[in-house]
Amino acid sequence: MENVQHAASTDDIVSRVCSVLVDMTDDWDMDFEGEINRDTFLISDLAFESIDIVQLVVAIEGEFDKRGIPFEQLLMVDGRYVDDLSVGDIADFLSASL
Repeated sequence: MENVQHAASTDDIVSRVCSVLVDMTDDWDMDFEGEINRDTFLISDLAFESIDIVQLVVAIEGEFDKRGIPFEQLLMVDGRYVDDLSVGDIADFLSASL
């Protein structure tokens, strides 16, 4: 039963992150067509730049009403920034961090 609750909360997190991304990118002129979902990548699909990732972090903290989420653990590996992140990567991280 515990796994079902975890899956539901992860699905809820995916939905909320997608909603934040839709709000952020609503007025952007980008080539991405389709629906933002778990498999959508920030840089390769949504053409995010570093400032957009910073704004996303702030928006996610606002959405979940939690400050100080250790996003550096998601954004950096071995002292280097990751090349790209999917909505699923973010949701899985948040599921473990919230």
